[in-house]
Amino acid sequence: MKSRYAIPIMLATAAVLTLSSTVFAADEVNVANGLTLTGHPLGLHGVDPVSMFDGETPGLGDAVHTSEHEGVDYYFASAKTKERFDAEPEAFLPQFGGFCAFGVFVGKKLDGDVRYADIVDGKLYLFVNAAIFQKYLEKREEVIEGAFAKWPEIRSEAVGDL
Repeated sequence: MKSRYAIPIMLATAAVLTLSSTVFAADEVNVANGLTLTGHPLGLHGVDPVSMFDGETPGLGDAVHTSEHEGVDYYFASAKTKERFDAEPEAFLPQFGGFCAFGVFVGKKLDGDVRYADIVDGKLYLFVNAAIFQKYLEKREEVIEGAFAKWPEIRSEAVGDL
């Protein structure tokens, strides 16, 4: 005898599993509140990650040019920057999932702000505000090394648990 609840139960289970994978990605990547039209969280607050490496003011991306990487959507200002990202995403993604590098150094997941960014050895680091960015500049190497040492400990921890 078939249960009339079998299909709704399967659909509910699938929805929970889908949401749990999104939550996992959100804990490891600094994402904006809400979801994009594709149902993924938005990384880098909608700023085009490739534009961070062009030496100009970071450009705001457009949903027309969207790429998904490891469950997170990124917006791009043009098809050209999207293509560059798609060819080598790891070259353009911020370190520590886009969280503030100084925050990671002290064991916290603070919001990374593209206005306070540094590129060292081809890697993008974000910081929460001007004061923290200045502290970082005073001991750049120590902060980067310390953040890389701390990241494996806090990477999968929820922001609120730190």
